[in-house]
Amino acid sequence: MTRISGITPSGHAQLGNYLGAIRRWAADGADGDLYFVSDLHAMTTAYHPQRLRSLARETLAILVAAGIPQDRVFVQSDLIREIGALTWVLECTCTYGEASRMTQFKEKSRSKGVQGVRVGLFTYPVLMAADILLQGATEVPVGADQAQHVELARALARRFNTTYGDVFAVPEAVTPPAAARVRDLAKPTRKMSKSTRDSAGVVALLDDPDVVRRKIRRAVTDEDGVANLLEILAACTGKSTDELASAYAGNEALKEAVTEAVVEQLRPMREGALALLADPASLDQVQAAGADMARRRGEHRLAAALRMAGAS
Repeated sequence: MTRISGITPSGHAQLGNYLGAIRRWAADGADGDLYFVSDLHAMTTAYHPQRLRSLARETLAILVAAGIPQDRVFVQSDLIREIGALTWVLECTCTYGEASRMTQFKEKSRSKGVQGVRVGLFTYPVLMAADILLQGATEVPVGADQAQHVELARALARRFNTTYGDVFAVPEAVTPPAAARVRDLAKPTRKMSKSTRDSAGVVALLDDPDVVRRKIRRAVTDEDGVANLLEILAACTGKSTDELASAYAGNEALKEAVTEAVVEQLRPMREGALALLADPASLDQVQAAGADMARRRGEHRLAAALRMAGAS
């Protein structure tokens, strides 16, 4: 069994990313599992190249500092030649109907109009399939919004294997363990997101502790806001929200408890990530080793796919 998961550097990684996925990857990952910074995925909408490059490095440092073994992480764009080649083969395996049925593209093209949506967003699910199939992943932990993309990867793997020869493992989408549902502190009706323009309610993983304290102390405390604070505290302490709800008499006491729990939860990871970012040579070595590992793992599949498809 090989699992693969990625995180897109569309913004600064935030508390929801950590409590919901990153720390679980560090705690539960097994030999052979892979975790990658999916920076190519961030190019499907408008972006600034220098900022994207900086965010990719920052996210890589966070994954390593969170405790994910260095031999399981890589940056997607370091394999752009391999992934790009396989994406083309898979695009020539995929039908227009399959690609046009992808829900995310339909929703965004409906809101922006087809003329305002990039072709990369249309073909992005095939790129995601290439990420999965290149590394021989058999399981892909995804939420409901990405399950359709894994189904496309399954369909393309089966079609290629049947048409040209058996090259790819057929992956399965698996539901990750239930995680904290972290909402925006300033607007708890929406989930905390690294791509939110207004960062007042978003706790970035590398925020200074004083900034974290200020954001939590200013958190909305209506019914949704209090539920969100309890959810965050439960995720940090391992206690139930019901138990915690009865432990604090007022909102200020609850905010103080959440503040200290979050600061302490993030402290080791934050210190480690900042140390890596302050030592570019060491981070370069981590990135280069990760790229070499991922390239070696996928090179024989790519070579076989190209040969069988008549491209080499």
